[in-house]
Amino acid sequence: MRITSFLRALLTLGRSVALGLSEADAGTDPIALFGRWFGDAGASGMLLPEAMTLATATPDGAPSARMVLLKAFGPDGFVFYTNYDSRKARELDHNPRAALVFHWPVHQRQVRVEGRVERTSQQSSAGYFRTRSRGSRIAAWASTQSAPIQDRQALDQRFHEQHERFRGQDVPLPPFWGGYRLVPDHIEFWQGRINRLHDRFAFQRAPDGGAWERLRLQP
Repeated sequence: MRITSFLRALLTLGRSVALGLSEADAGTDPIALFGRWFGDAGASGMLLPEAMTLATATPDGAPSARMVLLKAFGPDGFVFYTNYDSRKARELDHNPRAALVFHWPVHQRQVRVEGRVERTSQQSSAGYFRTRSRGSRIAAWASTQSAPIQDRQALDQRFHEQHERFRGQDVPLPPFWGGYRLVPDHIEFWQGRINRLHDRFAFQRAPDGGAWERLRLQP
């Protein structure tokens, strides 16, 4: 990290910890607050502020977690993309509830999101797929995500075969690949403070899917 980036990160950390998160700053709309924090993380210069932990579970409750990338968010939820034959996709299809965690240490901030999960439309998935690099689109066809493979050479060979298959033509959306949207019913914001007296606010959506209720939680 360059010295200017380091000093900026140090100043950002100090300001966030000193000022904390007040009721006024938290507001009543968790999506708006998330947008501000996400923007702060991006402006800090940190690597991959869109990285998030995705936790899923089997129908009998066995959990698993991995890092994925947030590709869109708004009042209707948080969107990410994957192979529909992957382990996480299989778990989501059988148990369509999940949790996300964002951690931005440069600000001493975490956001936890919980809710139900649904697949995005094929149109939305295709629109995002076209924004990926050609190599990434070919890789989506080459990889049977989460399935065993003999060795790296075999994986490279699968990529080469798909590269030749689509030579000179567009790489279309695979039928086994697309997006998920987590529709939140619980969002918690954690702001680090001195003496570990952190600020925590939880937003719980009303059962009818309407307004959010905000609660301050003890650290």
